[in-house]
Amino acid sequence: MNKLPASDSRFSYPFATLQQIARDILAQAKQGGATACESNVSDGFGQTVTVRQHAVETIEYNRDKGLSVTVYIGKNRGNASTSDFSPQAISDTVAAALSIARYTAEDDCSGLADAELLAQTFPDLDLYHPWDLSVEEAIERAQNCEQAAFAVDERITNSEGASISVGETQFVYANSLGFMGGYPLSRHSVSCIVIAEQGDSKQRDYWYSVARDATDIEQIEQIGQKAGARTVARLGAKKIATCEVPVLFEAPIASGLMGHFASAVSGGSLYRKSSFLMDSMGQQVFAPDIQIRELPHIHKGLASSAFDDEGVSTVERNIVENGIVQGYFLGSYSARKLGMKTTGNAGGIHNLTITNAAPMDFDAMLKKMDTGLLVTELMGHGVNAVTGDYSRGASGFWVENGEICYPVEEITIAGNLKDIFLGIAAIGNDVVVRGSKQSGSILIDRMTIAGD
Repeated sequence: MNKLPASDSRFSYPFATLQQIARDILAQAKQGGATACESNVSDGFGQTVTVRQHAVETIEYNRDKGLSVTVYIGKNRGNASTSDFSPQAISDTVAAALSIARYTAEDDCSGLADAELLAQTFPDLDLYHPWDLSVEEAIERAQNCEQAAFAVDERITNSEGASISVGETQFVYANSLGFMGGYPLSRHSVSCIVIAEQGDSKQRDYWYSVARDATDIEQIEQIGQKAGARTVARLGAKKIATCEVPVLFEAPIASGLMGHFASAVSGGSLYRKSSFLMDSMGQQVFAPDIQIRELPHIHKGLASSAFDDEGVSTVERNIVENGIVQGYFLGSYSARKLGMKTTGNAGGIHNLTITNAAPMDFDAMLKKMDTGLLVTELMGHGVNAVTGDYSRGASGFWVENGEICYPVEEITIAGNLKDIFLGIAAIGNDVVVRGSKQSGSILIDRMTIAGD
């Protein structure tokens, strides 16, 4: 996992150079009086091509590099960073971190992760897949994607563009406990956004696909077709009367509900006492058949990793079993604040999945809902992390007798996340993977819809 011969030529620096920079940082920090030190060194590049109305809109190419240094003098912490890899800049950055540490207050919870928790093995999770896509090829594919959207319906009259992005990076994390690890990563995507008109009604919608390996991205034409079909389906949207009905969150936005849960049981929210799920360990938070797992070792996973941002080993965990919370998301600092042990989540979550005993297909979920609201887009940020109160602008489709009847817009859905989690009535098997949280559609038994 620490070797990178095949990909060295694609990056600005050989992988061995990043390793040497990390070693130099640790040595200089120690020489400067640090009792402990950690550093992250990275190098990457990206290419994005966007076409609009069949013409090239933008071609962007970037090469980025950076390093961060965190030093500890006892329990005093200092951090500095730079994008300059010259020896003088590295020395200056270490010196800056040491200077900051000498002026900060002591914090008993600061420091490196515990040595016994650091990763000892580095499984190959298949996270790096270079995409040799020329600008000319990217333009042609983006044009084909947009054209597929326009071909769906003559009412599609405009476009916000089709984009194809290539992204590759490599990094090394090292600390003064002897840990050094790193590897290359890739993340590629295709997206399309179009606009449709019918009389006075004008609507926009989109579709996109993202993957480590370009061969796992949805077919270019299919992405365009989905963007077009979704846009046309929204034409003629109506308002609805205020009511209290079941709400079905479509898969692409259902993962947001998991995001609210993850944030509420993350270390920072818990030790600051700014969470509506304080002291929820061992408590029934979700409906009784809900299981939530963290799976950091999925091959090609968008949030897979053998270790977290502190070098701590990641492990598969049951976060929720039968609706009962079994674990939090902690880094070393927040874990010490709470008198607990890190869970290997410094830097984020690793492939969170939600399931129940019998996942349903989308049509079956509509039938189960019978009459209610299918939500396909959310707007605004009306979520109170302390109380769990939830209020978001929304649009989607009104459903009766298990059938989609017509599009709706300019409504608000509201409730409390505690009730929403307990009220999960079904989970779909239509999982859309776009990030660290993976979910099929989620049916909530009842929410308030504010309309006319």
